[in-house]
Amino acid sequence: MLHHACEIDAVLSAAESFDERMALAHGVAADFGLTSLIYDYTPVRFSHEGDLINPSVLGMRAVPEDFGPLWCEGGYYQIDPVQQLAFRSPKPFVWSYRREGRTVLNPFLNADHERVVDYVHATRITCGMTVPVHLPDGGCATVTGICQDADADFDRVADVHLGGFTVLAHALHAANEPLFGVRERQSVAVRLTPRETECVRFAAEGLSAKEISLKLGRSAATVVMHLNAAARKLQARNRAQMIARAAHYRFLG
Repeated sequence: MLHHACEIDAVLSAAESFDERMALAHGVAADFGLTSLIYDYTPVRFSHEGDLINPSVLGMRAVPEDFGPLWCEGGYYQIDPVQQLAFRSPKPFVWSYRREGRTVLNPFLNADHERVVDYVHATRITCGMTVPVHLPDGGCATVTGICQDADADFDRVADVHLGGFTVLAHALHAANEPLFGVRERQSVAVRLTPRETECVRFAAEGLSAKEISLKLGRSAATVVMHLNAAARKLQARNRAQMIARAAHYRFLG
């Protein structure tokens, strides 16, 4: 069993690709009694309406076959109580969906989570642990280990391994993050073209459409077209709201 950060770092650094690192991390997670592993990263956690935004990067090992489609396309990610709790908490935590569970998750559950609760009981993935990795730029990665068919004393045993799993989670994100390109570092909620982004950034600096056109060597009408397109994608009613939402989605950085 790997206990120290340097050992885990050495294992992950031996792999070059994201998939290889996920596979190795999954092997380490097994040392903590976990059967499945999920890694996700999102540069922006919430939409301007307060909903969870699907991750830009998602890696899964040994989860049920329909897990990915349900979470990414079926809206389960937005009502996943583990994800909701992770985005609002700086602490790693053990969780259980069992009625007799006494984890931090149990008081958090309500009727809004019913579809997720039914699913985890049906697939026998009711217990696990999650580590939020909150980043300086406002983004967040979460690493979740799941124990399928967990023993009755999972909560107690998992507490013993939570520290080691936390080291693994941070090491996994540190190994994965350098692999991200521009697309992975952008929210999937809104996609602006490079020219739209450029025009919005100049607008945020206080430049008029005419001033932006002089900087870009394009007509003012073309600049207005790009700004209007960006505003539509950001669902903004005016330029001030467009800039505010562009800042929210990290287009101004």
